[in-house]
Amino acid sequence: MIRAAIFDLDGTLLDTLDDLCQSTNRSCVAFGYAPRTREEVRVFLGDGVEKLIARALPEGASNAAQVLAYFKQDYAAHCMDHTAPYPGVLPMLDRLNAHGIACAIVSNKFDPAVKTLSKHYFGDRIAFAVGESETVRRKPAPDSVFSVLQALGCASRDAVYVGDSDVDIETAKNACLPCFSVLWGFRDEQFLRARGATVTVRTPDELTERFLTGRLSALRS
Repeated sequence: MIRAAIFDLDGTLLDTLDDLCQSTNRSCVAFGYAPRTREEVRVFLGDGVEKLIARALPEGASNAAQVLAYFKQDYAAHCMDHTAPYPGVLPMLDRLNAHGIACAIVSNKFDPAVKTLSKHYFGDRIAFAVGESETVRRKPAPDSVFSVLQALGCASRDAVYVGDSDVDIETAKNACLPCFSVLWGFRDEQFLRARGATVTVRTPDELTERFLTGRLSALRS
């Protein structure tokens, strides 16, 4: 049976799009660049903030590092202005914990923000939260997933990865974990299916039931 659930953060547990969009645009405008639309920022997400800023800036921009530094400071100050858990996420985490399923986060968001947001919104519901850092390769590399599994004392054969993007599908594949792709996040079902999603879920309640009634042997077959 499933013993551990490792979640992506943005677009999976938390709706962070508005705060990410606003910090991105404040950063662009501060350096004389045009702001981006909410839908553009949605598409830019998934590969970490360095890629987010690179995609938001005009091609060939020479000061991306300065804009990124500005973004990190701005987002640290505003990351909880409009962010909230998706409806049903907190009860889902409570039910999983009550059934002995350990919950953790592996994200491509920079590590201090991941830990701040996890502690603020989820508290003890999340056992470990890991984000991007200079010492660990970002997703889809499996390094952070393996470190979390080790910290949980859980074998990969007993865990599932949950995310909302193609990066998450690849991360789960590289870590040899089944992947549940959620449809309430930043990518739609057609996009996810085209990139290899095999199990999609529409609500946190449906995800909970899959965890509590599913068997990993069936997911891996």
